[in-house]
Amino acid sequence: MGLRKFLDDIEPLFHKNGKYAALFPLYEALDTALYKVNYTTKSTAHVRDGVDLKRMMIMVMLFVLPAFFFGMWNLGYQANTAIASGAGVMPSDWHGWLIGLFSSNNPESLWDNFWYGAVFFLPIYIVTFVVGVFWEILFASIRGHEVNEGFFVTSILFALICPPSLPLWAVALGISFGIVFGKEVFGGTGKNFLNPALTGRAFLYFAYPASMSGDAVWTAVDGFSGATALSHAFSTGLVDGKLGDLTWMQAFLGLQQGSVGEVSTLLIVLGGIVLMYMGIVQWRIVAGVMAGLVATSLLFNVVGSDTNPMFALPWYWHFVVGGLAFGTIFMATDPVSASMTNVGKLWFGALVGVMAVLIRVINPAFPEGIMLAILFANIFAPTIDYFVVQRNIKRRMARG
Repeated sequence: MGLRKFLDDIEPLFHKNGKYAALFPLYEALDTALYKVNYTTKSTAHVRDGVDLKRMMIMVMLFVLPAFFFGMWNLGYQANTAIASGAGVMPSDWHGWLIGLFSSNNPESLWDNFWYGAVFFLPIYIVTFVVGVFWEILFASIRGHEVNEGFFVTSILFALICPPSLPLWAVALGISFGIVFGKEVFGGTGKNFLNPALTGRAFLYFAYPASMSGDAVWTAVDGFSGATALSHAFSTGLVDGKLGDLTWMQAFLGLQQGSVGEVSTLLIVLGGIVLMYMGIVQWRIVAGVMAGLVATSLLFNVVGSDTNPMFALPWYWHFVVGGLAFGTIFMATDPVSASMTNVGKLWFGALVGVMAVLIRVINPAFPEGIMLAILFANIFAPTIDYFVVQRNIKRRMARG
């Protein structure tokens, strides 16, 4: 009750003509994050539901946490394994100093691996959150709007798809571009047609490709360069059922190089199943992606190639390497930038699945196709919905 009374007492300071009126969006965001709103819709028509946008975003964040924590452990495990084998050395910057302060480099130690991963990932997330909140509050204050809760999910998703060795200045630049040019210039949440997190990552990918791709950015140690699963798929393909030394089960569990959020397909899928059951993640989009993925992969398997081993990669390998699973569950299903109609969601998802495999297999310049596939589908989502609606109108008119 003490906190509730304190917030009520200071609320007039944030209203119009109050001392801190310009900061009302910040106050409102804190108040509604801690307590339910104390007002209801008065006019018709409206839907009465206890699950508002903020609670939906909290659910998404909650069910991405297992992949979040496992990914931090795996980041440390991959780094400590590389150090133990002599393939790399401890970072010589502040990361190395902070890691050595509280742990060693034993890949068999749960704490050593988790702390190593936390030292690299948490600063990325903190910078993403702080810079993103700054832009959200700035635009909300200028427009007189409330701070939208969707950013909390955007921030964590953006951080989870960044390479662990990405410089913090690049993190700030990427999330700034994603928020400002991917969302705010179009009017804010609900009016953007591109996924803001992917927009920021795409900007960094094309502006600073050396920091966003290759074989040296996914394992956070100095002097390391090891081929990722997708690199092996391009160069040698499957050999004795493995991509390099990686088995399918290891890839499915998440024991592979990659960004923190994308490595464990198992935890991504489990979180996705719960969110689909709750109706937060749209199952039609996920089903469409899987249909497009399977159909396109099987087609390439049948066509074959003597020079490109990626043609022979089965669909179930495509799904567990790179960011395809994470993109399918948490990115393609963005309720704002995806298709809105039920039939449109299926076509939208299918387009994502087809384009992801096409980019991976046909264009070796982009070894990870899911990011570009989702952004490409985002552009066509309104067109897909338009044709679906027009088809329904024509069918109804034909029935008289």
